[in-house]
Amino acid sequence: MTNLLPEMAEIWQKTLNWQPTLQQKGQFQKLYELILEGNRQLNLTRIVDPQEFWEKHLWDSLRGIAPLLSANFSPVSPTIIDIGTGAGFPGVPVAITVPNCTITLLDSTRKKITFIDNILSELALTNAKTLVDRAEEIGQHSQHRLAYDIALIRAVGAVSVCAEYTLPLLKQGGLAIIYRGNWTEDETVALKNAVNQLGGVIESIEQFTTPLSHSIRHCVYLRKVTTTPANFPRAVGVPTQKPL
Repeated sequence: MTNLLPEMAEIWQKTLNWQPTLQQKGQFQKLYELILEGNRQLNLTRIVDPQEFWEKHLWDSLRGIAPLLSANFSPVSPTIIDIGTGAGFPGVPVAITVPNCTITLLDSTRKKITFIDNILSELALTNAKTLVDRAEEIGQHSQHRLAYDIALIRAVGAVSVCAEYTLPLLKQGGLAIIYRGNWTEDETVALKNAVNQLGGVIESIEQFTTPLSHSIRHCVYLRKVTTTPANFPRAVGVPTQKPL
């Protein structure tokens, strides 16, 4: 007996004005099965129930990139990086959903990246590649700095750290999308200060409710408006120990 993901066509349409094609549905299902299988060795996620997986891993991943699903999004073929992708979220659902993007899935844990490499080949996702490294390191590499249109980060820790990881990687005009659970006014103040030093502005902070469990979530959108000073990101560990 396979665990089948729920269809949720109406919810997709109503909340994101988008629906997966048959092929995408098949890829979502296969992704779910691969995660369940990988979970036995790797402890990738506690979320294994089909409805919960649909909401917390698929819907939540795509809600953050809602702007990309609209037909008039520019650039048409964005370069994206998912920082600290873990078990592949939000990056793998994004790769499935936005076939014209190219996405780099970054994590510092080799085991997780090896697992994701297997997922990418099983799902035949040719628009995604992986990278084992730290955000602080690649932010100083010429091949990654200023290289991306969009940087995604599912936030753990201080939001100013997320800003320091994402903004150096973005081209001028690029967008950082920070996925959060709760959000407070204090965080907005701290973030403004950090973003200011990093060459960005807070474009919007969206609050929304998940469709099944009605939990409150937030997405924070930062726009890169000017050059990030060369000393950012700071060395490995410094952003988390001394947030801006």
